[in-house]
Amino acid sequence: MTGEDAEVAAWISAATERITSYTQQLFEPTPLVVVADVAPGGLVLLPRRVRSVTTVAPVLDGDAGTSLSATAYRVTSSDVLGGVDAVHLRWGGYDDLIAGAESYNGGWRGLFDRWGAEQARITGEFGYAEVPPLVAQACALLAAHVQAQAAPSDADAAQAPGLNVDDEGNNVRIEDKADDQDEPLPPSASTGNTQVDALLIGYLNRGHSMIGGI
Repeated sequence: MTGEDAEVAAWISAATERITSYTQQLFEPTPLVVVADVAPGGLVLLPRRVRSVTTVAPVLDGDAGTSLSATAYRVTSSDVLGGVDAVHLRWGGYDDLIAGAESYNGGWRGLFDRWGAEQARITGEFGYAEVPPLVAQACALLAAHVQAQAAPSDADAAQAPGLNVDDEGNNVRIEDKADDQDEPLPPSASTGNTQVDALLIGYLNRGHSMIGGI
């Protein structure tokens, strides 16, 4: 791949966008807000590898309700072998200073039941701790491929990737915390290069059986 530093960065950004759209993954720690369905048992499957969660709140009439105490849920991550990226609600706990969440009212579990919320808004950090070497190799290969296929002036039009994409099979919405007005990238069936597709096959995030790339 040749060109000025800014041009090379543009090709890499274009390749990264294609890889993100194809794999449905985030390969760097990324702050996100995720709105996802709450299963009857209180399980919230997350469409990305979760690193940490800062707030969990019910979505009521399109808005987020009061954030839950950290004692009201636990987080599991596919960073742990055999784990799944999820928030598990109704984990117990109470707060006698918050109306409805008192111990005699059933605590946070009872409050969530009374809210009847079907979705939760999770704020946290998602993605891999660092870019896997195979993904970095695929990105370099794809960037060179994109550059070879495009006119030199197209480098100016290459935009930084939108890092948020919809998951499949669950009612999930991803919002960029820096700019939640951005449209999410739609999933794609290919990066446009079959060799790159083959390199990334182990990182595809397709449905809950593949959450976090398991």
